[in-house]
Amino acid sequence: MEKTLNLIKNDAWLKPYAAAIEGRHQFAIDKEAELTDNGAQTLSDFASGYLYFGLHNTKDGWVFREWAPNATHIYMVGTFNNWEEQENYKLQPIEDGIWEISLPKDAIHHTDLYKLVIHWDGGRGERIPAWATRVVQDKETRIFSAQVWNPEKPFEFKEQIFKPSTTPLLIYECHIGMAQQEEKVGSYSEFREKILPRIAKEGYNCIQIMAVQEHPYYGSFGYHVSNFFAASSRFGTPDELKELIEAAHDLGIAVIMDIVHSHAVKNEVEGLGNFAGDPNQYFYEGVRHEHPAWDSLCFDYGKNEVLHFLLSNCKYWLEEYHFDGFRFDGVTSMLYYSHGLGEAFLNYADYYNGHEDDNAICYLTLANKVIHEVNPQAITVAEEVSGMPGLAAPFKDGGYGFDYRMAMNIPDYWIKVIKEKIDEDWKPSSLFWEVTNRRKDEKTISYVESHDQALVGDKTIIFRLIDADMYWHMQKGDENYVVHRGIALHKMIRLLTASTINGGYLNFMGNEFGHPEWIDFPREGNGWSYKYARRQWDLVDNKKLTYHYLGDFDASMLKTIKSVKDFQATPVQEIWHNDGDQILSYERQNLVFVFNFSPKHSYADYGFLVTPGAYEVVLNTDNKKFGGNGFADDSMIHFTNHDPLYAKENKEWLKLYIPARSAVVLRKKK
Repeated sequence: MEKTLNLIKNDAWLKPYAAAIEGRHQFAIDKEAELTDNGAQTLSDFASGYLYFGLHNTKDGWVFREWAPNATHIYMVGTFNNWEEQENYKLQPIEDGIWEISLPKDAIHHTDLYKLVIHWDGGRGERIPAWATRVVQDKETRIFSAQVWNPEKPFEFKEQIFKPSTTPLLIYECHIGMAQQEEKVGSYSEFREKILPRIAKEGYNCIQIMAVQEHPYYGSFGYHVSNFFAASSRFGTPDELKELIEAAHDLGIAVIMDIVHSHAVKNEVEGLGNFAGDPNQYFYEGVRHEHPAWDSLCFDYGKNEVLHFLLSNCKYWLEEYHFDGFRFDGVTSMLYYSHGLGEAFLNYADYYNGHEDDNAICYLTLANKVIHEVNPQAITVAEEVSGMPGLAAPFKDGGYGFDYRMAMNIPDYWIKVIKEKIDEDWKPSSLFWEVTNRRKDEKTISYVESHDQALVGDKTIIFRLIDADMYWHMQKGDENYVVHRGIALHKMIRLLTASTINGGYLNFMGNEFGHPEWIDFPREGNGWSYKYARRQWDLVDNKKLTYHYLGDFDASMLKTIKSVKDFQATPVQEIWHNDGDQILSYERQNLVFVFNFSPKHSYADYGFLVTPGAYEVVLNTDNKKFGGNGFADDSMIHFTNHDPLYAKENKEWLKLYIPARSAVVLRKKK
């Protein structure tokens, strides 16, 4: 390669691995040229398979196509022909393993149910089409079928291009089914009517919706996908999901979906497993066929037909539903033959030692290219734990093209600190290093906890802090020491994490107000109960309880962050830390952040060297309106004190009273 890629230029420690980095880069270039016939079409044109495959209503009738190279005969069966194999519903092979049938207008109708009966040498089986865009489950038999979706008046978006205001990106991670108060599966419409206004009021500018792609088992949280082009019907209709997305856009909220291309459910009738009698049609052969930890199937990213399927899937959700991007699930699992299991990733050599799946890396690179080709404003986020360099660097620089990567070290760190250290041993230098430890050329999404930390078998941050006392002492006037401590640290932990972002911040729904207990979907072990698969909004709405303190603080925190233009791009400059005092201070633009993690010691006239001027308090975790003690007078204007020793540096002393276990944010007045 003639020119050194910026990824290598920006990090001298990557130079020994230049050949591997440049090789992967060239591999993606060559594969794109192959898929686009050397520029005869764009990557976006190539990723339009959903316009060809599957069921389509045309001016002359209906046309249906499926890729099934191992099939010998294929029949379309459904409610329109009594689920019988009939000659007039028999598909014909055309080319390259593709089968096709054309039907008159009256052959099938809106809401008809259908499947394919596929014959192959030595067998036959019912299958839901791979490109089905609507799949429903019978309430009595629990059987899934594809459904014809062709309403007389289909939903039409008012706007064609939504330009999100996402600097910084403030993500509210949510699950449609468990977003409601009642013990049931919530709907797209209920979410639009009841939850979206809450999110907008709170100040988030993006929602990340989980479990959109159809999945047979509700309790999988949407991660065992069966039908990649079908929006889960258990939450409502395609039109109702589109209404939700448009309503979010009307509120200025971007909508990204949790997309699962890292693996697929093993089911054969509902999913892609053993499609047309070939277990390897979409998936790797041999030992790489199944994911050893997830009981699922691993896509063969080396097949152009699989690339076509997955890249088309990305474009489909952008074009058909106007999603604004994706959070790619399980990226670590895709990158390595080991799926990252049992590996420590201690140095750069661990990313370039030959155990990486170059096909998957190429796919992720092309996915980012096609997504941004379809929508230059699109947002892509990688859920990746190994720390692979360049994941969120631009392709032109040698990266894989994600806009952001999840800072997955941060929640693990907070859990470790809370579990293993007494309050007196919390060291601000360590806390600050952890929340700012990232590659300078890659933007991250920082977060204290996502849905992962809330699942059965784990604990949310609030539960780790307060535990059983949440059941007895969350009423105002009845708080004990444990509750006061938990509320104080919950706010401080969130403020430190959110105020040091270099890209965006994420919160899982309900965690902003300290939603109690865990998430447990209906299953045999809990009597198929929905008790823990919901959100108790009445807790934060009840002003007699302390939950609203945390919710109110979260909204004020986001307002403070958004008060600085391009907050995430401003430098985080440490002013001072003292691990003995447990004090930390840093600044971003005209904001000064001060933390006192000491559980016992309050400090009077504690000094920090800052730019001379007058400073006003804009946020204080100890304010009574946020459940604090209100020890400091937040109405005071703090003037800096001159010190001739620091005059040349244009610094003066800002002296503050800092109560124990509290944090304050000040703004320099103009």
